Amino acid sequence: MDQFIKTEQQYELLSIINDLKPVFRHREPDLDNLGSFPFADFQDLKNINYHTLTLPEKYGGQGFGLYEYILAQEAISEGSGSTGLSIGWHNGIILEYAENNHWNRETAEWLLGEIGKGAIINSAATEKNAGSPTRGALPRTTVVRDKKELIINGEKTFTSASPVLNYILVTCTNEVGIIEMIVIPKDSPGVTIEETWDMLAMRGTASHTLVLENVRVPERNILKTLPATRPEAKGWMLHIPACYIGIAAAARNYAVEFAATYTPSSLGKPIAETPNIKQIIGEMELELSIARHMLYGTAERYEQAEDKTTLQESLDITKIAVTNGAIKIVDLAMKIVGSRALSQSNPMHRYYMNVRAGLYNPPMEDMIKAKLASASINAFQID
Repeated sequence: MDQFIKTEQQYELLSIINDLKPVFRHREPDLDNLGSFPFADFQDLKNINYHTLTLPEKYGGQGFGLYEYILAQEAISEGSGSTGLSIGWHNGIILEYAENNHWNRETAEWLLGEIGKGAIINSAATEKNAGSPTRGALPRTTVVRDKKELIINGEKTFTSASPVLNYILVTCTNEVGIIEMIVIPKDSPGVTIEETWDMLAMRGTASHTLVLENVRVPERNILKTLPATRPEAKGWMLHIPACYIGIAAAARNYAVEFAATYTPSSLGKPIAETPNIKQIIGEMELELSIARHMLYGTAERYEQAEDKTTLQESLDITKIAVTNGAIKIVDLAMKIVGSRALSQSNPMHRYYMNVRAGLYNPPMEDMIKAKLASASINAFQID
């Protein structure tokens, strides 16, 4: 990963996070439990002001861009995938604003000021049995006006990092069928977090259900109206493949160390010296290198692009290719470690499950393949 560090600032950032990785890794087994969340990891990250990584400097943040954000997200996720994915949503949403300035000014000034003071945010868009917002599903969560207040009712699923959120950005459909994103303080009357997250993978993200019952907030809490009047760049979504390649790197490290130190009595030397294990390690190294070159190459091109919306196809393809590469790396690592990798006490079982969660984070593979297929077919059709 060192070859992708380009500046002294990036080196210093990664050095601080690298010191935390073994601490996160030591705590990670606790995240196998239902109802778990990496509270201590989050506190460690707040202690180094990581929650302000992408926050503009005028609001008390560090003002880092996409490339540094992706570097850091991979490193954190190598220590703990759940920690990386959870904090990634917070910093990513802030980065999207920093690039687009697409929030209502007064609301943005207030919310970003709160983040500068330590607040954690995430959005809540997905709803049970309503379909994915990325597939065009309209929110069933409603908002109605009552003089200068808004009244919100509904439920949202997959509310990651719910135990530590201070503000939740909720998509709602208003009285005239327009979608609005509204900032809701989590401690508002009528806000409940139902602990419904029982997934086998990424349990520590605590992506529970948000319930909103006659929640009242000021009208000024409207953050933006959807869809935007102009396309919004989504480079920050690269934190998703960065998370899963971080998990894959952890699996790779464990497997290579195991191979280099495990000497069966029947062999008389470490299994890493056998041709078949060397071949598997070589395959892992190739997959990891390809994935990182693609991930950081896309991030670099995105930052350099004048019109970032032209990189959307590259962003989509990178997510799919890097996530699938991460899964392949973990599967190869499992072959090296053998049956003991499925032991509850072995971290490999966690890497194996967690890396597969990437298949269900947006953008979805079937949508991207359908879009690519349509473009390819249309290029050969005659009017």
